[in-house]
Amino acid sequence: MTGRRGGRPLVPAYLSTGGVARPSRAHLERLSVLTGSGEPAPAELPAAQTALLEELEHGSLTVLEAAALLRLPVSAVLVLAGDLLDRDLILARAPIPPARRFDPDLLKRVADGLRDLKHR
Repeated sequence: MTGRRGGRPLVPAYLSTGGVARPSRAHLERLSVLTGSGEPAPAELPAAQTALLEELEHGSLTVLEAAALLRLPVSAVLVLAGDLLDRDLILARAPIPPARRFDPDLLKRVADGLRDLKHR
């Protein structure tokens, strides 16, 4: 998690997850939004999970943002988040789906209508 200057992290990512390679929650994605549940963290919580909870104290983050802040691979944060979800220490929601594409014909009609209003 804390890295050497210009080098690799002192703790390999697989150690931050306790050697677990797959998240317990298959529905978590890179853009899933994580939020702290407000429950107090147990004292025996591993350092990487504690660090994730501390980041979530400042507000919600996507898995991708949390990974960047913690300087861990996304796959490691997915494992950490899955474990915290199992302990009810965080909440997760699916990413917001991308908006549907606009209808170009509708946009043209709106622009034409605005031009007509301007000329009146």
